[in-house]
Amino acid sequence: MTIQQLLDLAITRNASDLHLLVGEIPNLRINGDLVPVQGVEKITAADIETLIFPLLVEHQKGVLIQNWELDLGLDFENKARFRINLYKQRGNLAAAFRLIPRQIRGLQETGLPQVVNKIPELKQGFILVTGPTGHGKSTTLAAFINQINLTRHAHIVTVEDPIEYVYPRGNSLISQRELNSDTKSWSNALKSALREDPDVVLIGEMRDLETMAAAMTIAETGHLVFATLHTNSAAQTVDRIIDVFPVNQQPQIRVQMAAVLEAIISQRLIPTIFPGRVLATELLFGNPAVRSIIREGKTHLIDNLIQTSAELGMRNMETSLVTLVREGKISAETAQKYTYRPQLLNKMLGITGG
Repeated sequence: MTIQQLLDLAITRNASDLHLLVGEIPNLRINGDLVPVQGVEKITAADIETLIFPLLVEHQKGVLIQNWELDLGLDFENKARFRINLYKQRGNLAAAFRLIPRQIRGLQETGLPQVVNKIPELKQGFILVTGPTGHGKSTTLAAFINQINLTRHAHIVTVEDPIEYVYPRGNSLISQRELNSDTKSWSNALKSALREDPDVVLIGEMRDLETMAAAMTIAETGHLVFATLHTNSAAQTVDRIIDVFPVNQQPQIRVQMAAVLEAIISQRLIPTIFPGRVLATELLFGNPAVRSIIREGKTHLIDNLIQTSAELGMRNMETSLVTLVREGKISAETAQKYTYRPQLLNKMLGITGG
């Protein structure tokens, strides 16, 4: 099959990813599971170059040859966009394609609770969307950004590696900056962002101390900042950010984070009883109690605070999972596989001995 046929197949079968490895049949990830493409032979080293190199411009080929890995975005025949990671494994080129739909979902279509609809109305603050790779963080961020795009007259600056969703014309101006195409480093892009008169800044991924510090500084200076992090819960997210900094800086970082944090959305895509996946979320919103806990370094209290703040829209992952079980969307066994706190989940489900 040609690369065009493989990408078409990914779109037709609503796959989230396509994987190409030498010595393996092409695989699609469908509803969270890897599925080999039927009727296709194993890929050879010659095949992989024939499939991949036509997608690259000369500059990208040079970067790949020099660095042995490359991230890029691909617009495919006005059908969809793909985020591509090229890398080497066992001495051969390999590729992972992530399907980025053309149509950006509205907030109501994502499966997010209605309480998050107020987030795009914020004028400043720090919003974190967290969770493992492949669990919908980019989709959630795009829904927030597009809601702002359609409803506000704002300048939105995104820094991404690579650009994923491309936004339609709305009421906002959107400057999308791609690493190694529009900027040479995250650091440069975030330093210059403040000089670009932004109202909203999207940081594709917070990777290190410098990126995290810049994100909080941008939020602290009166902007609305969205970012992602690979953490599993709200408490873990706060700890991860603070622990990145040297010990002598951590008290100041706690104060800074307490001042700017507006929300943490931790999410997982859970396999449903019928083929498909559904979103489960943990929600933490910045309020005086949360800010006090962060300032005082008592993040171990965050889980209890979430559990007792349902009237404020907060909820832990277990509450979300139990709701999905009771709605008949997922099984109790599946919920147990995805819980962070098994004993709490079993108690909420009325399961003894767990």
